[in-house]
Amino acid sequence: MELLDWLVLATTLLFIVGFGIYKTRNSNDVEDYVKGGKDTKWWTIGLSVMATQASAITFLSTPGQAFHDGMGFVQFYFGLPMAMIVICMVFIPIYHRLKVYTAYEMLENRFDLKTRTLTAILFLIQRGLAAGITIFAPSIILSAVLGWDLSTLNIIIGILVILYTVSGGTKAVNITQKQQMFVIMVGMFFAFFFILGSLPADVTFSEALKIAGANDKLNILNFELDTQNRYTFWSGITGGFFLMLAYFGTDQSQVQRYLSGKSVRESQLGLIFNALLKIPMQFFILLVGVMVFVFYQYNAAPLHFNPAAKTAIENSSLASDFNALEAEHRDTETDKRTAQNAFVSALKLKDYDAIEQAKINLRAVNQHEEQNRAAARILIEEADPTVETNDKDYVFIHFILNNLPRGFIGLLLAVILSAAMSSTASELNALGTISALDLYKRNKTQPISAKQEVKATKIFTLVWGIVAILIANIASLFDNLIQLVNIIGSIFYGNVLGIFLLAFFIKFVKGNAVFMAAIITQIIVIVGWYQNWMSYLWLNAFGCALVILFALLLETLDRVLKNNNPIRI
Repeated sequence: MELLDWLVLATTLLFIVGFGIYKTRNSNDVEDYVKGGKDTKWWTIGLSVMATQASAITFLSTPGQAFHDGMGFVQFYFGLPMAMIVICMVFIPIYHRLKVYTAYEMLENRFDLKTRTLTAILFLIQRGLAAGITIFAPSIILSAVLGWDLSTLNIIIGILVILYTVSGGTKAVNITQKQQMFVIMVGMFFAFFFILGSLPADVTFSEALKIAGANDKLNILNFELDTQNRYTFWSGITGGFFLMLAYFGTDQSQVQRYLSGKSVRESQLGLIFNALLKIPMQFFILLVGVMVFVFYQYNAAPLHFNPAAKTAIENSSLASDFNALEAEHRDTETDKRTAQNAFVSALKLKDYDAIEQAKINLRAVNQHEEQNRAAARILIEEADPTVETNDKDYVFIHFILNNLPRGFIGLLLAVILSAAMSSTASELNALGTISALDLYKRNKTQPISAKQEVKATKIFTLVWGIVAILIANIASLFDNLIQLVNIIGSIFYGNVLGIFLLAFFIKFVKGNAVFMAAIITQIIVIVGWYQNWMSYLWLNAFGCALVILFALLLETLDRVLKNNNPIRI
């Protein structure tokens, strides 16, 4: 990185932090600190909701996911618009009518204190882990690629977020996320258009898409009924729907965003705004990854994108085998460019027989390249089992650092760190609020003042910030980082969503039955995930259905044993 890149990066991040602290320096009232003053406009809510979900993992992992596997990951978000409609019609009106500060406050009104406490604890476990990962994700990759110290990066990102989140609470998070989303989208659009401008002069955008399509990177829809397949149309509109419904409807990091709306209508418009833009945004980020794939069809790409893995293999007894694979990889790249040129020439001539033959040749060359990459991963694992062999998360950062002009490298790094800060800030804000209001305040024998509530929330936010940094420092990579966050959520979200659906719609079920059902369900879901009963997305629907079923059975059994009045649903 050059001095200009450092200036762009530092200026962007310090402006966001400083602006957030300055604009919310007087947020000392509990209404102001937790609900953002209840005066947030719908577009701020929409952008804040998007920024909370769009962590650094999104902008690091998603392009790499598309580079390797194509656009199919977008199916994961197909359930989101339906979930937004349900939340707008059911969740938001109830939350506003009850004037709650947290989503779990409602559960005490409907059930009892222990159900509220249990659900809050389930949230704290999964969101506390996720907060550490959202810090760790960019840190591990930037440290590997840039040679920066991992622990130092974790601490820097954590401290920057803690500064304005503790200072200004929900209002600070909402305000800074608007700037962060602006930086993120400017950076991603620049990367996209830079890639198009870097392709050979005779290759148009349409032809670039056809190159990607010839290599099966544009296969968006998969209608297979396979519960082991992570990304299909059916898993998206079922498992994805339940995950999004639970995440946006019951996760305090999101609920706190739209509870700050000045009215039900503003909150609803903010979520509709998110529903309309989220899938196109994810589609665009995946498309950036596909264009990176096309870019590397014409430009040299490493055999393995993780520099730490390359260092490990070069310092091992298997270095000569890896060097032989690299030599073969360079020959394959030459063949690949020849095949690309033949394919584009056939497209321009509209020679359909030649196009089909060129497609066959192109796929064969890329399949051979993928076989070399797979062989390289095996060698790396043999050389050092502790090194991450899955390099999806390193593809986009490698492209940024090795191909973008000076100054814009700093901008794209600011995109990654801004995304990390935006999602982590929402998580810490929610963790602090839940700890202070759902656990500390509610279980304290003596009442506390509004000023003490704010102070407690700030202290707990600070504590959770420190915990997140500690988790980041002991975390390790797991396949693909964007999947890891969703896996953690899927283990807990279905259970929590089921509890809320019971609260909203099944009135005869009481707190004891729900409490026991939630504990049993959580144990079964964790066992199911560990035993790999199904793809993680299906765990959301599974957990939701399970807790509802157990609660109904336990409540019915209790009434039969007590010979109560007939059940009225």
